[in-house]
Amino acid sequence: MKKNYSYIGISFIILIFGIWAIPKIIKSVSEPDLATIGAVPAFSFTDQNEKTVTNETFKDKVYIVEFFFTTCPSICPIMTENMIKIQDEFLGNPKVGIASFSIDPAHDTPQVLKEYAQNKGITKPQWHLLTGEKEAIFKLANEGFNLYVGEVSEVEGGFEHSGFFALVDEEGNIRSRKDESGNPIIYYDGLKDKEIQMLKEDIKKLL
Repeated sequence: MKKNYSYIGISFIILIFGIWAIPKIIKSVSEPDLATIGAVPAFSFTDQNEKTVTNETFKDKVYIVEFFFTTCPSICPIMTENMIKIQDEFLGNPKVGIASFSIDPAHDTPQVLKEYAQNKGITKPQWHLLTGEKEAIFKLANEGFNLYVGEVSEVEGGFEHSGFFALVDEEGNIRSRKDESGNPIIYYDGLKDKEIQMLKEDIKKLL
């Protein structure tokens, strides 16, 4: 009888361990193999519809972040064109959002951003073109995302900025896929078709 009790006790422990482990196993299998870079800092800006947009606006959404300005004569038109490809891929999915922060807020008022959106074919309700205090936007870019932006009077347009897109998960963490060596790429090049395709794939993984 002692052996039987011992066997029952061991079986019970195994059963309990199995019940505890199953969710962890499922989670490890289902989680996308994407690196976590860090959390998006708190922000609050105004979009093209004059609505306040914060981190909470994107709660439970996968979203993409870029820094641009409407009069940019160089890379911004390409970035916008490629972001529209992402918009069109997820047009009917409210769980996917886009945050485009203008680094020239003095010019890019909500009215200017709204007109820009209409001219470029930006129709996704979850795509917010954002303006606000320049210092706050620059800090968010340079310190929050480590994506360079700067005001440089000598260059055409008066500003310099990165052409990279950042991918943010539903919990507000910046995520990225890994390269062949297992290192995170951190950001996606908004000027390259190949990386736009990668970004689409990784958005689907997070969804």
